[in-house]
Amino acid sequence: MIKKRLLLSLPILAALAGGAAAQKSIAGRYNVEGRSPDGASYSGTVEVIPTGDTFRVTWVIDGQRYLGTGIGDEGFLTVSYRSGNDTGLVLLVNENGVWSGIWTFAGGTRLGQERWTRR
Repeated sequence: MIKKRLLLSLPILAALAGGAAAQKSIAGRYNVEGRSPDGASYSGTVEVIPTGDTFRVTWVIDGQRYLGTGIGDEGFLTVSYRSGNDTGLVLLVNENGVWSGIWTFAGGTRLGQERWTRR
């Protein structure tokens, strides 16, 4: 049982060991373009700042600020966010330096899309 747990933990430990490199590759300022679950398009900015093993993620879209906490590496980033009473979840993948993915509000039944390009 212990061997099985250790074997299952190895990929997680390997990912954590590369944390410093991941933080450097993710950290920065980005332009954001997206489409909300209702189909409306939007644009704005996002800043990603390393905070230990996690990231502070701050979007500004149409003057509204969204604050989030992210985890990930140079290949993926997932962020839980809030703005006022709204909360949600974002999942992004890195494709040649451009982050793109999906998101939803908490309790949502439809997905939005988002794309980040470094400023």
